[in-house]
Amino acid sequence: MTLQQALPLALLGGLLVLFVWDRFRFDVVALLALLAAVACGIVEPENAFSGFGNPLLPLIASALVVSSAVGKSGAIDEFVAALRPLLRHRGSQVGILTASVAALSALVKNIGALAIFLPVAMQVARRGKRPVGEFLMPMSFGSLVGGMMTLIGTSPNLIASSVRAELLGSPYRMFDFFPVGAGITLLCVGFLSIGWRLLPIRDGGGSADAPFHIEDYISEALLPENSALAGKTVADLEKLSDGSVTVTAIIREGKRRYTPSGHWPLFAGDVVVLEADPQDLQSLIQTAHLELVGQAEPEEAEKKDEGDAVVVEAVVMPDSRMIGASSSALQLRDRYGVNLFALSRGGRRSMARLGRMTFREGDVIVLQGSSARMADALARLGCLPLAERNLQLGRPRKLAITLLVLMASVALAATEIVPPAVAFLAGAVVIVVSGTISLREAYEAVDWPILVMLGALIPIGDAMQRVGTTGMIANWLSGAADTLPIWAMLGLLLVVTMLLTPLIHHAAAVLVMGPVAAAIARHLGVNIDPFLMAVAVGASCDFLSPIGHQCNTLVMGPGGYRFGDYWHLGLPLSVLVAICGVPLILLAWPLH
Repeated sequence: MTLQQALPLALLGGLLVLFVWDRFRFDVVALLALLAAVACGIVEPENAFSGFGNPLLPLIASALVVSSAVGKSGAIDEFVAALRPLLRHRGSQVGILTASVAALSALVKNIGALAIFLPVAMQVARRGKRPVGEFLMPMSFGSLVGGMMTLIGTSPNLIASSVRAELLGSPYRMFDFFPVGAGITLLCVGFLSIGWRLLPIRDGGGSADAPFHIEDYISEALLPENSALAGKTVADLEKLSDGSVTVTAIIREGKRRYTPSGHWPLFAGDVVVLEADPQDLQSLIQTAHLELVGQAEPEEAEKKDEGDAVVVEAVVMPDSRMIGASSSALQLRDRYGVNLFALSRGGRRSMARLGRMTFREGDVIVLQGSSARMADALARLGCLPLAERNLQLGRPRKLAITLLVLMASVALAATEIVPPAVAFLAGAVVIVVSGTISLREAYEAVDWPILVMLGALIPIGDAMQRVGTTGMIANWLSGAADTLPIWAMLGLLLVVTMLLTPLIHHAAAVLVMGPVAAAIARHLGVNIDPFLMAVAVGASCDFLSPIGHQCNTLVMGPGGYRFGDYWHLGLPLSVLVAICGVPLILLAWPLH
């Protein structure tokens, strides 16, 4: 091993450590790695930004814009309406919802497809009096496998196509992934339709009527000057709710916080910190004549212009501008016209005031605002409503334009009349020019951190191939080929990529393992395509943790899951993909 080969390997190890540490966001880690590569001489300064000129980046950005337009067009609402009769049968509900999310993920970003069906699952669970935890994890896993069916369905496919273009001169076409992806999707959806029974559903967690742990909701209420509870005790207040609301703290003298026992007296002006389900909270507020902190009645003019006030439950999405900020810093009422009533965070309590708590991805919040402004506020904040879908989230009048643009972009890319990046860029431009979505919405639809990470890591991957580090790793792995048949080597590569993906981003896993897979194939004298397919499949199938993929993170809070719950369903599903994926790959992509 030469020094030139060892340096990229050391850089890769440092990159992995920073990804696992999770102290910095993955795009910042990638930029640090790029700067380190330039400083060490691994990447020439003039090539440092070559990755940002890769056609892969505009293709991903344009596909996300088109995907966002499909979600806002009203097409999905029509599809969901057609599904409702089928969702009345208890035995088929999980299977139908999982299959629907998987099918939609082939053309829409998988987290977008999951987000669209999340409120539907909530409704089905509530009406059927089933724990919503039975639905959400199977749907999340279905969205991951469904994206494997097309070139634009998931980032690993796009990156694998880019690697193939660099090595063989031609990328994968739109539906080259379909034979393998569709086969795996059918098997996985079939398993998930019955395998959801492996999930541990706890009492009080992930239920349909209380979709989030009752102790997880944190609210603050003020005892007004004329409150009848003044002079009464904490126990007296809790008795009014029949024990369904717990007083966890009392805030007095403006900011001093106390943890009370049941005999503590209450005084006018106290702020009581409550843990409760929103329905129980509302009942207590009315019974005890309390005032929610942050609640403000709109002016008469506002009432006339903007309609009645509504209360909505919503989840903080991974790309929300709320992440890392508090409601006070965001100025929710002044800037967005909404009030924060409560916050739920996966069973973890916080001693901070509600207005000072910084939001995290997956937090569930209760907001109040005018009915006319709520939909726009949720969209601007990056939150998904989880209650009944009363909001006008789609735009049916743009349905025809959106579907025509989508079909035209897919057709142009599939027939290779123009490169896929050009086809979807044209589609995105038409989407914006036609007014289907605004320019601001188009920019917000693009996952900029992913593009930054890819642009930073592509030059490092090119340098690893140039100095021979990729070939050296491939030779190490190829040593196993002396004792393993080629199909077993293919399975080993798939499993290694699958295990690497939860530690680093799935896009980064393909950038690292794609060139290694190609080098192994060349060492063995076989076709490169089966090995690239194995890497793409392995990177798409992150079923073992809630942190490796945004979809898994999104359902953790609403589903009431714990970290270890993902293994119950994810481990057998991973084994199924490893066992069935290899023969499907070899059937669609022969070795010779």
